[in-house]
Amino acid sequence: MSFWLELLICFFLLTGSLFALIGAIGLFRLPDFFTRLHGPTKATTLGVGGIIIGSAIFFSHHGEGLSLHELLITLFLFITAPVSAHMLAKAAMQQKLETIERTRGRPWD
Repeated sequence: MSFWLELLICFFLLTGSLFALIGAIGLFRLPDFFTRLHGPTKATTLGVGGIIIGSAIFFSHHGEGLSLHELLITLFLFITAPVSAHMLAKAAMQQKLETIERTRGRPWD
């Protein structure tokens, strides 16, 4: 494997890992439900996407081409993450969960 291909794979793996770490820290550190919901749905989706791109490049170079598994994982991830976040936010709005002062948009007030 060439040096530049390994460098590209390392870039995607490290960038994906960094986004996943930022999403996990956001889930842990942010103060209320609505801000906590933002971290994993945005950053972790990008993190897993970066890791899957790195995996697809690696295994397409070593195998017989692009794997269908990686494409299906990516498709499933990018479809389900926003839908599940939207459903969680709607359920939290119906329950009228408490928010902090800085959280904007309270339609139930």
